[in-house]
Amino acid sequence: MNALEEMIARGENTFWGFLGCEFVSADEGNIVIALDAKEHHTNSMGIVHGGVLTSLMDQAMGMAATAAAEQDSCVTTNINVHFMSAMTTGRLIVTAKVIHKAGRSLTTEARIHNGEGTLGCLATATFRIVHRK
Repeated sequence: MNALEEMIARGENTFWGFLGCEFVSADEGNIVIALDAKEHHTNSMGIVHGGVLTSLMDQAMGMAATAAAEQDSCVTTNINVHFMSAMTTGRLIVTAKVIHKAGRSLTTEARIHNGEGTLGCLATATFRIVHRK
């Protein structure tokens, strides 16, 4: 089992499972995950909370970094998020990929679209490969 498969297998009892994330696909460096956003994912204005959106992108980018590094020991060291359109309840699709790798650092990008294809937000993040002892 590769590092990405191991990460997904362990995910149900972690933050991944708590949020309600769903693995969709992984191919040629692209990771796709999804969330069926429900009322408990929203803020007081009735839109999906920015923390939920950020967490989804961080998760997808971490999976992309894990796949690229071929080990599940990558941690986020920086994340930059841009919110463009309010996301409401319903299906959210998150795509992520590694855009640069240098030594133990990987730079990633993620985007979230709703079911109609509207871009809600995008992020870039840097991950560091941590060698476990």
